[in-house]
Amino acid sequence: MRAVVQRVDGASVVVPGESGPETVGEITGEGLCVLVGVTHTDTKEKAAQLARKLWSVRMLGDEKSCSDVGAPLLVISQFTLYGDARKGRRPTWNAAAPGPVAEPLVDEVVAQLKALGAQVETGRFGAKMRVSLTNDGPFTVLIEV
Repeated sequence: MRAVVQRVDGASVVVPGESGPETVGEITGEGLCVLVGVTHTDTKEKAAQLARKLWSVRMLGDEKSCSDVGAPLLVISQFTLYGDARKGRRPTWNAAAPGPVAEPLVDEVVAQLKALGAQVETGRFGAKMRVSLTNDGPFTVLIEV
């Protein structure tokens, strides 16, 4: 599993709805916006490991973690994290797990975070999402488990 983690001062996800744009996930104040990519060999154990890392990584102000201060996380599925653009002009997505594999594992990351006591908001798997955030720092880290 691969995650791009950004320290934010607020973030939200909006998707198209029948009666206009709909906000499906939003955090306010200091927290983390996490884009999660899943590959073919990922497991529930890796999802749990990623959740523990996200909950404890010291990326917030004064080198605190979300667990230290109860900061929220916005977790968004992002299959394009496994895109490969080393050859040619068009990325390939061969390393990205298909939806039926990836969705339950992203859900497992969220469930594990909640079990640890985290306040978690999410995007909508497979939807066309508009993600807005204020990157604080900027501070962005790539985490792989």
